[in-house]
This record gives sequence, structure tokens and C-alpha cells, in this order.
Amino acid sequence: MTATPQLDTAPLVSPPESAVSRPRTRLLALDGLRLVAALMVCLYHYTGRGGTISESWHQSPSEVFPRLSQVAPYGCLGVQFFFVISGFVICMSGWGRSLGDFFRSRVARLYPAYWVALVLVTAAAFVLPVVVKPVRADEFLVNLTMLQQPMGATRILGVCWTLWAEVRFYVLFALFVVVRGATYRRVVLFACVWTLAAAISTTSGNALTDAVVMPEYAPFFIGGLALYLIHRFGSSPLPWGIVVMSWLLGQSAAVRDLWHPGAHGDFTRHPVVIVLVVTLAFASVAVVALGWTRWASWPWLVTAGALTYPFYLVHEHLGWFAVRILHRGLGLAPWPTLALTVTAMLALAWLLHRFVEKPFGPRLRRALKG
Repeated sequence: MTATPQLDTAPLVSPPESAVSRPRTRLLALDGLRLVAALMVCLYHYTGRGGTISESWHQSPSEVFPRLSQVAPYGCLGVQFFFVISGFVICMSGWGRSLGDFFRSRVARLYPAYWVALVLVTAAAFVLPVVVKPVRADEFLVNLTMLQQPMGATRILGVCWTLWAEVRFYVLFALFVVVRGATYRRVVLFACVWTLAAAISTTSGNALTDAVVMPEYAPFFIGGLALYLIHRFGSSPLPWGIVVMSWLLGQSAAVRDLWHPGAHGDFTRHPVVIVLVVTLAFASVAVVALGWTRWASWPWLVTAGALTYPFYLVHEHLGWFAVRILHRGLGLAPWPTLALTVTAMLALAWLLHRFVEKPFGPRLRRALKG
């Protein structure tokens, strides 16, 4: 049973009079979008960059996949896509929950698969250290906290920097919205204040402020929050205004971070394409928010959503190991190697979901409540 939302009476921050709050239901299309975002990042890690993956392919991915490598560098924007989806999902999951319930749900969701992924990648690093070097014991232990980035420790999982951004978003949302109970007005005020703080901190040069406010990622989370208000209460100018403002700031932040003027050679990005990909991310979640994807009710989308998080955790480093073994060790051709590696990572993700997340997530949640 979904709690009835509290609606404040302030005219500028209340939903339309005709709006009816929709109950929280699983949006299967959103599960599909999450897997699409994860596959975008996977494509980037396997074929859209140099470094370690070049050593696994034994040459630059631009030579192995001449055409694909022109598109793959934009796959890193799957992270921004994730953040828009996260803003939507966290607002939905935090509605009607106490602070304790919200905290327990996030811990139980994030940590079990994350801990196992750390062990798997560390074990693989000891077996084949030419791909990824193993970390010291003290660094491994710090990584268990998910706070290794602010602590300055070596990251075992390359993608964990995005989890650090997610954790900061959860804390901000919990302290300013969930702690007093989520309402339309509180979410709108939180979104507006955070937007202003992010814009100001962009030029402040204060490292602490930047770490808390996250000006480069805030627009994506905020856009997702506003899209959930549209989904729950219906369209009105105010939340759409927040979405548009978030898109405007988000595309600017993405271009600033990912476009390097004057850069030439492999893995370069064009600013217009970056804007288009960011626009597609906002538009895709907006389509879900408006209810235009209710027809997408295929059961496999539930599985796609379940696989996304464990796949995201393990695909990068373990995928590099798989590419090196299949392509360089066994002599498999590039395209079969790529397909088999992605399939293997999805299969591993299913195992993590089935034998780690499903049994231990609820147990951890109950233990925290006890």
C-alpha cells in the first residue's frame, strides 16, 4: 500500500489541481533503459578508449574496430543517462519511506554485489596481473567501504567513482527530503536550491563545495527528480521548467567535461553529438514519465533491470581479462571475442543477482533493522 503524499498549499510549488498521485509501480521500460545505459558504458570500455584495453586487444581498438570505435567514445555518456534514471528511481523509492527504511534499502541494494565484485576483480588481478595489478591489503579494505575515492585509496573497480556520486546524491536527498517525508513541494524546493548551488559552485573553485554539490552531475539527478514528479502528479509548467533547466545545464557540463577542443586522432568526441546523446537520455526518461511506455510489459525487462547493477560492477576489469584470454590467448577473432565477452559478463551478472543479491540483500536489510 502506497502512502498518500502530503501536498503543501503554496501555489507556486503545488501540483495541478486535477493531478492524481499515481501509486508506485514497477516501470519495466525503465529497467530496459538502465541496461541500455550499462551497455553504452560497456561499449566505451571495450572499444572506445585506449590504455589497458589496447593491451588486451594487442592494439588500439580504433584499429580492431575502425567504425565502431568512432561511436563507442560516446558510450561514456551512459553514466549521465544512469544519473537521470537514478534521480527518477530514488525519488520514487524514497516516497512514503522513513529515513531508516530509505537508508536500509540503499545499503542492501548496493553493498552485497559490490563486495563480491571486489573479491572477483582482486582475485583475477592476482591470477593475471598483466591486465590489472592487485592492490595492497589496506587499500582493499578501504574499498569495502565504498569511500575509497574521498580517502585517496586506489580504486579496485574503475566504475566505482560513479557509485561515489550516487552515494552523495542519496545523502543529499535523504537529508533534505526523506528525513521530513517526501512531498511535491519539498522535492521542488530541493531541486531548485540544488540547481542554484550547482551553478554557483561551478565557478567557486572550492573543492569541498564541489564534492558536496557535484555541479557536473547535479543537473542529471535533478532532471530525474522532476521527471518523477511529472510521472506521479502529471504535467505542469514548474517540473517541466526544472527538466528543461537541468537539460540546459547538463549538456553544458557534459560538453565541458568530454569535449577537448583541438583534439585529433582516436576516440575524439564532437560537441554536437554529446548534446544529442544527453538530449536522448532526458527524452527517454521523459517518455517513461509520461506513461507512453506502458505497452512495454515484457517479462524479460525485469531480468534486464536486475542484471544492470552487477553487470556494471564487473564488466570493465573482468571484461578486459576475458578479451585478453579469448583474443590473445585463444586466437578468437575480434567480433566473436567482443560478443562472447559481453555475454559472459551478463551471465556473471545473473549469477551475482541470483546467488548474492537475492538471498543476501533482504538479510542485510533485516539485520540493519534489527
